[in-house]
Amino acid sequence: MPLLVEPALPAGSLGAQEQPDLPVRPGLALRPWRVDDATAVRAAFGCPDIQRWHVLRLDDDDQARAWTAQWEGRWRDETAVSWAIVGDDDRPVGQVGLRGVLLAEASAHVSYWLLPAARGRGIATAVLLAMTRWGFTQAGLHRLALEHSTANTASCRVATRAGFTVEGVARGSVRHADGWHDMHLHSRLRADGPI
Repeated sequence: MPLLVEPALPAGSLGAQEQPDLPVRPGLALRPWRVDDATAVRAAFGCPDIQRWHVLRLDDDDQARAWTAQWEGRWRDETAVSWAIVGDDDRPVGQVGLRGVLLAEASAHVSYWLLPAARGRGIATAVLLAMTRWGFTQAGLHRLALEHSTANTASCRVATRAGFTVEGVARGSVRHADGWHDMHLHSRLRADGPI
């Protein structure tokens, strides 16, 4: 069935190129995941704070390696992208990425997490801004959505500081280990202005 509108971004907009490294600020960058990052990923998914807001767990090193290895294929398929947040030592301290990429709509959903030692230093906001800038200026996206539990006040602060507007609350829309959560919906549009 033909569409009434052309896709906002053509196939190959992401997957035809290599996933880029993104500078954030001195001593902080985003790079594609590598299989040897599995130890940091397993530590992250074993963190009670990260488990509180996510529904995935990793039980062994093979699962952690599979998690890191998946991203190259998802980039090529143009369905998702994830970066390791790294310092000068090139060791991951967190993750930022886009899920549910829809080229036809030029949209995606944001995700991020930080290991405990990296929290409280503005890293999450800085990397979210860097990825958002790339998404709008290099990838050509129109809209980025961000959703978090209403109980996750730290994530709400990050979203707000990065210029993501609160759109509302989706009641009881995500089930975490402790039950159903109401979710804050935030968004940022390329048309909202410079980052």
